[in-house]
Amino acid sequence: MSESPAPLADPHLVFDPVVTDGPRNIVILGSTGSIGTQAIDLVLRNPGRFRVTALSAAGGRVALLAEQARKLRVRTVAVAREDVVPALREALREQYGAGEPLPEIVAGPDAATQVAASDSAHCHTVLNGITGSIGLAPTLAALQAGHTLALANKESLIVGGPLVKALAKPGQIIPVDSEHAALFQGLAAGTRADVRKLLVTASGGPFRGRTKADLAHVTPEDALAHPTWAMGPVITINSATLVNKGLEVIEAHLLYDIPFDRIEVVVHPQSYVHSMVEYVDGSTIVQATPPDMSGPIAIGLGWPERVPDAAPAFDWSKASTWEFFPLDTEAFPSVGLARHVGELAGTAPAVFNAANEECVDAFLAGALPFNGIMETVTQVVAEHGTPRVGTSLTVADVLEAETWARARARELTATTTSPATAGNQTTAEARA
Repeated sequence: MSESPAPLADPHLVFDPVVTDGPRNIVILGSTGSIGTQAIDLVLRNPGRFRVTALSAAGGRVALLAEQARKLRVRTVAVAREDVVPALREALREQYGAGEPLPEIVAGPDAATQVAASDSAHCHTVLNGITGSIGLAPTLAALQAGHTLALANKESLIVGGPLVKALAKPGQIIPVDSEHAALFQGLAAGTRADVRKLLVTASGGPFRGRTKADLAHVTPEDALAHPTWAMGPVITINSATLVNKGLEVIEAHLLYDIPFDRIEVVVHPQSYVHSMVEYVDGSTIVQATPPDMSGPIAIGLGWPERVPDAAPAFDWSKASTWEFFPLDTEAFPSVGLARHVGELAGTAPAVFNAANEECVDAFLAGALPFNGIMETVTQVVAEHGTPRVGTSLTVADVLEAETWARARARELTATTTSPATAGNQTTAEARA
């Protein structure tokens, strides 16, 4: 096989910008979300290994953010919403003892980016657990500052692929998505030249086994009933459409520099096997744990060391059945479209991701049928045409493409009628 650049995420290369005798200093972005709260639980269970120096959150849960800051004794707390600073300061006063100094507060749209660029004396690893493409600027800031990046914010890599790859040194990014953490561990078993293919597993979501015709009249309530994982509404709908698997195929390509035609999606309903690596000698390395994000988070924060008892293990004294099925590409065309935009590269993945987010909102609001999500995204991608690519690509180009895609998707969904009846009530409940 021909030589190719070292992958961004390479388990054989340890990017270690700061060597300390004590706990590893961590900055957590998105601390009040699912990834952030689980990461904090891991840190609190392992005080000798990790120390959190800064937290960042959107600002919708100031009481929780203040409680996290007090438990971790952080130096800095960052919030995206400046209007919540008084409430945050008051919540911090309630958490801290009289006369005890409060952490520094950084506020504004760039707050997460500021703490991601913390000086090296106070930060070894940045965990980016922010949801959405707003995580791109903090990702770039962490890489620019020379920190190890534990990446749970897949959107920043997908929409800003060339920008991220231009900054990241080999081994600097450790993936936290369960699938990519699994591939990361599987790739440690051999050399990249011996890899035949990557196999990304999918639960199949709530609609596994249904045809495209069956999906025409499903409701938001149906789509939000994921059989395996408890997640937020957007990622749950992405799991139902399998858009999340399409995004993960793009992410795997960018992280490991494996061609798209050697990355496959396999349906595995039990969600025990998180992904697999097939080697040229016929061996397939499987990474498996019960469904739980603590393990991938521990890999992201602790690599190359493993954190004992980070996540539950299987009870092998009990019988279990593991099933695997091929992907139904007709009922779920999202993976094929994702491959297409991934191969186009440039701004095309940003258009795909932004249009999908708008269409998910429209579906949850009862304004778009389920199959209309991918039909609309496909049209927006086609209308976008040739993406901006190459070394001239900038953050501004990505944001401009996203803005256009969102506006165009809203125009198209405004003229579409959905047969769904769950509509607005379901949306309100899902976002509560």
